[in-house]
Amino acid sequence: MTKKIKVLMVDDETQFRETTRKLLDKKGFETLMAANGREALDQLDRQPDVVVLDIRMPDMDGNETLEEIQKRVPGLPVIMLTGHGADDNARQSLTQGAFDYLSKPCDIDILASRIADAGKTRKSAGGEPAEPTVGDLMIPLGEYTTITENQSVAEGIAALKASFSPHVRTSRILETGHRSLLVFGAKGKIKGILTIVDLLEAILPAYLTAPKPSTADSLQYSPMFWSGMFTREAHQLASTPVSELMSPAPPTIDARANLMEAAHRIVNDRCRRLIVEQNGELVGVLREQDLFFQLERILQ
Repeated sequence: MTKKIKVLMVDDETQFRETTRKLLDKKGFETLMAANGREALDQLDRQPDVVVLDIRMPDMDGNETLEEIQKRVPGLPVIMLTGHGADDNARQSLTQGAFDYLSKPCDIDILASRIADAGKTRKSAGGEPAEPTVGDLMIPLGEYTTITENQSVAEGIAALKASFSPHVRTSRILETGHRSLLVFGAKGKIKGILTIVDLLEAILPAYLTAPKPSTADSLQYSPMFWSGMFTREAHQLASTPVSELMSPAPPTIDARANLMEAAHRIVNDRCRRLIVEQNGELVGVLREQDLFFQLERILQ
């Protein structure tokens, strides 16, 4: 995020509110909370930029709250959250002027992308919302898992496992991992990136790709040849410094760059991530899936 967006999260489930607040705060948002529609209306004087509003709430439901929000703060974008089987109510909210709706369980990356879009609802001359920049879609640096170049492969694998695995925080919110590690040097400069492909390439013995006599082909692919090889090579790799097998750092792009430039860089440079800089400082990472989420958003 190049600028903090203030989000009002409205839901009657305490665990969901608290968990979502923590995840959104990690992504650079400022999050306010309300347990029901009436509390949400009381929070409007704190001038949120976006409201995330559950449809099914006791007393005053989401659609009623949406209607009252529009009366009090015309133009304030509202994203509706709907449970399974409540699509009719969600579509009704769109006819009432909601910015968008998402179904639960909700992926936190998709929710963050929608909030970023909603936070940039200033209109262009043609009446369309302004297109997000790279800085609006990136993963902030503080959220990305990092490691130093002198740490071991075993330490890298442990960190990568935590990053790779999805973490279901509640039955209604999902946080997915980044599936790679940024590798930093002793002076705090990025040196490279560690991915699962890097690890798989590293455990392949050099002789598997070296020239060999044709008579060795049948032996190489026999069950006896492969037996136990993966485990042996993994153990031998455990203490190796990450710097010996990491990939080079991804290409850089400015946080103010537009999305087509980012897509061009990813395709042209054949990379899956871009390092995002602002005023010469590393501020985040833009992944191919961040552009995919935006593509899906446009075509919805």
